Amino acid sequence: MVYLFYFILAGVSGMLFSCTQNEARQDVAAKVQTVAPAEFIQGETLYQNHCARCHGGKAAGTDQGPPFLSPIYEPGHHGDDSFVLAARNGVRAHHWSFGDMPPLPAVKEEEVRLIVGYVRWLQREAHHND
Repeated sequence: MVYLFYFILAGVSGMLFSCTQNEARQDVAAKVQTVAPAEFIQGETLYQNHCARCHGGKAAGTDQGPPFLSPIYEPGHHGDDSFVLAARNGVRAHHWSFGDMPPLPAVKEEEVRLIVGYVRWLQREAHHND
């Protein structure tokens, strides 16, 4: 009986955490303008094609990948080159529970750098409105 209680408690906690994460993603994404400036349009398009499925629209994250708007992905913790290396080599899960990120060999380094420019703009926009 005690085990059933803990099982139910864990399930409810997981649902609440999931709802909280979804609300937080929506709140952060709402802080970002809808239209990126012209200099980030190419990066936005590349991001949508290669990253959004897992990392969400406006980099707000999904249940498959972490949000790039989190402070952990800002330049002071994850520099631009870390994104290039992640796309080239993939990344073993280390501070998320989404599993390993596979390499993206079809995405060229110059494309990743355009994506990073777009992500950095999103980060600035999200935190500018705090």
